[in-house]
Amino acid sequence: MAPAMTQTEPRVVLSARGLGKDFAGFTAVNDVDLDVEHARIHALIGPNGAGKTTVFNLLTKFLQPTRGKITLLGQDITQTKPDKVARMGLVRSFQISAVFPHLTVRENVKVALQRPAGLAVQFWKPLSSLDRLNGRADQLIDDLGLTPYRDHRAADLSYGRKRVLEIATTLALDPEVLLLDEPMAGMGQEDVRMVAEIIRDVAQTRAVLMVEHNLNVVADICHHVTVLQRGEIIATGDYATVSADPRVRTAYMGTEG
Repeated sequence: MAPAMTQTEPRVVLSARGLGKDFAGFTAVNDVDLDVEHARIHALIGPNGAGKTTVFNLLTKFLQPTRGKITLLGQDITQTKPDKVARMGLVRSFQISAVFPHLTVRENVKVALQRPAGLAVQFWKPLSSLDRLNGRADQLIDDLGLTPYRDHRAADLSYGRKRVLEIATTLALDPEVLLLDEPMAGMGQEDVRMVAEIIRDVAQTRAVLMVEHNLNVVADICHHVTVLQRGEIIATGDYATVSADPRVRTAYMGTEG
């Protein structure tokens, strides 16, 4: 059934206007406009070298833009430092000390929960001091389908479930906007399906912006797609729209075909 016409427009939570980055005279990103909406999955795609990772680094402030403006939840973050941006609710998956291989799934999530619980500076205390976080940790673990593996060491998980655990540790910061860099990379088909469904579930309560090369996944779960080539946007819209764009076909055929 088609959605009701009276449905309100999604809320923009992350926005970029005229975003650009130069490196010693080379323009890596130029005039990028981007709107990421709450409870939507937005894919950033393009051939290798298109500038996708640079855009991610600009949005999370690991790189300072040469020009343009970035807004998060209505606040200008163009000059804001990365750690403050993360505390404001814009979190990239690797920003946490992702997964400790010799800790269990539950212990990994509890470590990630220290900062929002105000315990981040108490690093010298034993893991048992984090028992107060068991309830929240178990809820996150259950939400992401990891309950059967709660007491397993991270090193013993399949590759796909390790990626799910990384997402769980990122969600421990309760981000408004979650950035995922190639979350399906290196996975078998079964893991791809599992992680895609988890990302779909996660996006019900927050915005997700992801770089992803698996176009089947992009077509299946993403509400909006932005295509980059040589640092510039060449198409934007839903997957059906951008996949039919001749410029997109040429960009991919020229590098991958």
